[in-house]
Amino acid sequence: MFSNWLRPGLMLAIVACSTASALAQKKVDEETAANLPVKRVVMFSSGVGYFERTGKVDGDAELNLKFNVRDINDLLKSMVLQDLGGGRISTISYESKKPIEKTLQTFAIDLTSNPTLADLLEQVRGEKIEVDAPTKVTGTIVGVEFRDVPVGKDETIRAPFLNLLTDDGLLSVALDNVGRLKLLNPKLDSELRQALAVLASNKSVDKKSVSLSFLGQGKRDVKVGYIQESPIWKTSYRLVLAEEAPPLLQGWAIVENTTEEDWDGVQLSLVSGRPISFLMDLYQPLFVNRPVVEPELYASLRPQTYNQDLAQAEQEFRKAGADFNGREPQLAQRRGANGAAILEKAAAAAPGAPPPPAADASYLRAEMADRAAFAPGQSVQSVAQAADVGEMFQYTIATPVKLGRQQSAMLPIVNDSVEGEKVSIYNPAVHAKHPLNGLRLKNTTDLHLMQGPITVFDDGVYAGDARIQDLPPKSERLISYAMDLDTEVAARSEGKPTQMVGVKLVKGTLYTTRRFNREQTYVIKNSGKNAKKVLVEYPIDTTWTLIEPKEPSEKTRDLYRFAVDAKPGEPANLKIAESRTAEEQVAVTNLDSNTIAFYIQAKEVSQPIKDALQEVVKRKAALNVATQKLNELNRQIQVIFQEQARVRQNMTEVPKDSELFRRYLTKFGEQETEVETLRGQVDKLIAEQAAAQKALDDYLMNLNLT
Repeated sequence: MFSNWLRPGLMLAIVACSTASALAQKKVDEETAANLPVKRVVMFSSGVGYFERTGKVDGDAELNLKFNVRDINDLLKSMVLQDLGGGRISTISYESKKPIEKTLQTFAIDLTSNPTLADLLEQVRGEKIEVDAPTKVTGTIVGVEFRDVPVGKDETIRAPFLNLLTDDGLLSVALDNVGRLKLLNPKLDSELRQALAVLASNKSVDKKSVSLSFLGQGKRDVKVGYIQESPIWKTSYRLVLAEEAPPLLQGWAIVENTTEEDWDGVQLSLVSGRPISFLMDLYQPLFVNRPVVEPELYASLRPQTYNQDLAQAEQEFRKAGADFNGREPQLAQRRGANGAAILEKAAAAAPGAPPPPAADASYLRAEMADRAAFAPGQSVQSVAQAADVGEMFQYTIATPVKLGRQQSAMLPIVNDSVEGEKVSIYNPAVHAKHPLNGLRLKNTTDLHLMQGPITVFDDGVYAGDARIQDLPPKSERLISYAMDLDTEVAARSEGKPTQMVGVKLVKGTLYTTRRFNREQTYVIKNSGKNAKKVLVEYPIDTTWTLIEPKEPSEKTRDLYRFAVDAKPGEPANLKIAESRTAEEQVAVTNLDSNTIAFYIQAKEVSQPIKDALQEVVKRKAALNVATQKLNELNRQIQVIFQEQARVRQNMTEVPKDSELFRRYLTKFGEQETEVETLRGQVDKLIAEQAAAQKALDDYLMNLNLT
């Protein structure tokens, strides 16, 4: 109710002031626009534009420009002023953007937290007001209290009541019954209206004024340049194909004037490049929270805490260890029961550091585009190599441009004949059966063609759409715009046997080099009326070497291209053969007899290696004989051990004075003698086996046959 009563008068004042100010400012802005119009615009493909204003000033002059709030940061970062007649640049002033909370806190009535009527009245306690409740009452505000008011039968609500001191004594008025409320203090009433005006202006989308001051004498030329956010400019092309004439390329640049000012006679340049551009909040005032320091005179002493003496702490530690013996279970129980409380007390006793002050609204917003440069140098090469963005180039529109505010235009940038050759481009990853109609386009103009769409017309009719990357002068690119339904391609893969191409034997290791082969064949059928050149694209695998054809027609970073002439009604064939080599290695001692025999019979193996392998076979055979004999002796010993176990078992079951027991005893002694003889033979064979193994190893380690 309080705010409803204030709004009509307040809004009339705001509207009147705003209207008068807007009319006056509009007149100033129109004069500035006429005296300092935009005469040059450079648009970049990175989302910014350079705007240059030129005009004349006389003596000491001040010019006002209007900008959207979102552009102020770019202005503060980039604006350049030049006085070309010997004058001086004085000051660039602009409307500050103080945080609304800071501003509202400066008024006697604080509207920062969207206060209720009761909150507002609490802020102006002690002030005189006039209230219609419903009769007119004048009094001084004592305060606002809340009471439980019955609603219905058994319910109550909390309702605010305004307590006033009137000439007749204290009076309590329910705020729900107040129809009108007026502050009788003119200064306080004015403060409230100003605070409301600040709130209203903060929601306004009006532009901000920037004032430029020039100091000097006489009439002279001045220039103002700045960077401002702008939409990127775009290109689109039309390519007209005809049988008896070279292709005609027509290119258009699409630009938008999103400013609030008409362009009349503007020199327009279009630059393809990506300079580093970012936003930094320079417009927002920054406030730093400062610590509150009490004067030493009034600072009272505070209770202090002191760290324990280390020697005493060590004594207590040792005493605790001595007392611990025999009481671990009880101590553990106490620790479990009281641990949380002890930790809480310790945390409360420790003086905590105050939290760091939070910085006011201040942030840096960086929107980094791909790097490029205006002048040649190492940085340009580095960026181009890293991001493959190509060179920067510029179109300068010869005729001054006239373009109204918030309007777009298409401007011709190229209209010339170029060189082109019709081709069909086949890539099974694009379409397994049909190639695409394409054109090998050569930029014979002097302009750098920026990437964009190309609409292709063939023999006067629409043929399809294509895309092209940046195309410098004298360079070529392939474009494709439709499917070639008159041409079919059949592809077939074929594997080839593996070939052994080299063998060497070095220090007991056999190295084998093998060649792997594969073939891809294409059969191309042209059902059209004219002969065609078909470009077959084939992926590059760096582990394979191209054998046939010896060289591709073209080679990109990832693809080979092979050109095939396809005549109508005659199948055209293309065979692509590749090979790769791989080396395997294996220890000769791990080879079995059949594998060694394969290498001895292979024609790719040299005679010295064959002789060495045959010697290895002999030595391994001798080693195997010794091993077999050793295994046989061990088997015989194992049989005797088993027989002795049987005899020993039988001896426990017969009387020791019986004839059978004596026979068992005699046989057991004979077996022991035989075991001793066999073990002697085993030891001899082990020595022979070790010697044979060493001889084989030494022989292999001394081999170096390549």
